[in-house]
Amino acid sequence: MHIPRKDWLRVLTAHPVAALAELSGRLAAGWTLTYLALPQAGLGLLKLRDGAFHEPYYLGEFPIACCRVRVQLPGDVAVEGAAQVMADAPALAQALAVLDAILAARLPGWQEVAALANEGASKRAEEDRRRRAMLAGTRVDFALLGATEEDEDEY
Repeated sequence: MHIPRKDWLRVLTAHPVAALAELSGRLAAGWTLTYLALPQAGLGLLKLRDGAFHEPYYLGEFPIACCRVRVQLPGDVAVEGAAQVMADAPALAQALAVLDAILAARLPGWQEVAALANEGASKRAEEDRRRRAMLAGTRVDFALLGATEEDEDEY
């Protein structure tokens, strides 16, 4: 798998929450999970500065869920994983945090998670391609607005 860690959550969230929760639960069965930050959801505020007076203002709220977990395997192996996603789903953040730990430390079952990540990367690449095509289809060349054959004085 050649996906950078910073992109793992994006490609994994291309799949349904139920599939991610099932996979993380199945792979972590028998392991001890210690929550360093409990799975929780809430709202974040997007703060910007206006361009004229450089005054701060809040554009709006967005949902956010986060979780940080330590995975303890039988023996002395312990690894950490974390997730922060723009969603109102603590279960999603928990599943992603466990999957992050599994992938980062290449724990048993990491190949399944990597396969899911690769499949998600393909889905996201297709979405990105479609979005670029739609954007290209709506592009306007303003240079052509003044290039008419008619003389403006005729009106």
